[in-house]
Amino acid sequence: MSAAPAAFPRDQFHLAEEHEHPEGSSTMLGFWIYLMSDCLIFAMLFATYGVLGTSYAGGPGPKELFELPLVALNTSMLLLSSITYGFAMLAMTDGKVRATQAWLAVTGLFGLAFLGIELYEFAHLIHEGAGPQRSAFLSSFFTLVGTHGLHVTFGLVWLVVLMAQVGLHGLIPANRRRLMCLSLFWHFLDVIWIGVFTFVYLMGMLR
Repeated sequence: MSAAPAAFPRDQFHLAEEHEHPEGSSTMLGFWIYLMSDCLIFAMLFATYGVLGTSYAGGPGPKELFELPLVALNTSMLLLSSITYGFAMLAMTDGKVRATQAWLAVTGLFGLAFLGIELYEFAHLIHEGAGPQRSAFLSSFFTLVGTHGLHVTFGLVWLVVLMAQVGLHGLIPANRRRLMCLSLFWHFLDVIWIGVFTFVYLMGMLR
């Protein structure tokens, strides 16, 4: 008779241990990956503008088109919105629902002011015959600045939705994570706009 197979102690098997992950960690990781992909999109748009930004096709250039005081005012609107969002996050940390809502509302108003000024600038340029079809410079300008404006628009819609969620359910952990993600997104747009202001407007006026 053949010998019975020897029994192996259970501790000789290395079983994969389950690692506990903090709640919402996958959400934050996924959002960081999204922001990195957005960075690539804006990097391509900046590169495109860098190549086409001097192709005026005999038309007007930045010095003839850009109103730097208006752009500076617009920039201040977005910078102030980042500051007020920071106050909203501080209120969220303290568990103050009403204060959080109030600062989010102020942030939304600054964001709307930014979009309003940007739309005015676009309408003025098109009225002056400097639409995106006029030259490669204007095509790349409208694409870069318009893409940023579209992101701000989505951010404002997201902000309104979160205000409704906080109003209904309070500062529950899920809403805190969502506010954190929107905070990253909003400050990311602020950084991108500083690049636009410097690279497109300031450097354009110096050419």
